[in-house]
Amino acid sequence: MSEITAEQVLDTLKMIKDPDKNKNIVELGMISGLQIKDGHIAFGIEVDPERGAGLEPLRKLAEQKVHDLPGVLTVTAVLTAERDVEEIKEQSSAEQKSSTPPNAQPAAFQKMDLLGIDAVIAIASGKGGVGKSTTAVNIALAMAAEGKRVGLLDADIYGPSLPKLFSINEKPKSDGKTLNPVLKYDIQCMSIGFLTEEQTPMIWRGPMVTSAIKTFTQKVSWTDLDFIIVDMPPGTGDTQLTFSQEIKMDGVIIISTPQEIALQDVKRGISMFDKLGVKIIGLIDNMSHFIGDDGKKYPIFGEGGVKKTAHEFKKEFLGEIPINPEVGKLG
Repeated sequence: MSEITAEQVLDTLKMIKDPDKNKNIVELGMISGLQIKDGHIAFGIEVDPERGAGLEPLRKLAEQKVHDLPGVLTVTAVLTAERDVEEIKEQSSAEQKSSTPPNAQPAAFQKMDLLGIDAVIAIASGKGGVGKSTTAVNIALAMAAEGKRVGLLDADIYGPSLPKLFSINEKPKSDGKTLNPVLKYDIQCMSIGFLTEEQTPMIWRGPMVTSAIKTFTQKVSWTDLDFIIVDMPPGTGDTQLTFSQEIKMDGVIIISTPQEIALQDVKRGISMFDKLGVKIIGLIDNMSHFIGDDGKKYPIFGEGGVKKTAHEFKKEFLGEIPINPEVGKLG
């Protein structure tokens, strides 16, 4: 069966009218971020913020109409809303002055348990390029080697690494409602990279990222796992907030290289997780040094910065991982 096209999806969505404007949602320019890959489809519907809740039936109808197309396996449609720049600035300023984390949930809010999983461990970093994904993969492999039942969720929507690191080219199977993880090295794996072309940029706004994360946690058939390792994107954005506020995470491990430019972002990450009430298991100093042919230790990026930061914030220092050229070559 041939791949469904963007034209087919848009023609289908033209059948759906905005109830207030009496024009179809494609003509009104409401469709954004359309992604199509092997029967898996995702798109956003841009609406005015004040109309968001009232247009939930429209979103569901759009999702259902596209799902009815031949060859479609899954559909994720989300409502997105533009906000005035000044409003965003005002909110950011208010959040900096407040001790309450942004988008904080009331005390009665119950975080969701991921079904079939005993413990959820996130691997995070403040800055990209510090080896976070490689460390996440190797932690998962080490756990599996110890006989643990492990899942690996690549939650880096904009820069998924798992397909390349595990050399996975197959797509997850689906019954139309849930996705089955891809099994590799006895590890259950899921990544947005399984559903998109390798060179396709993910031009998604925050709400679409949040929706994708919810799909991976609520609509994936994780089965009887002792641990799920979540490879977070770098920084302190929508993905981290979604997991921290809505998913019961048992802890996070923060990866950094020793230089100060990386540690500045690590400190922001520590503060964020502390404010959101997520336990920080500890910090790892990755690419801490290089052992030359002469047997000497060369601290290329400086020395002791991660350990010093851990002590400064009263967190556990979990150890150092040296640079290994073979890791770079195999990656």
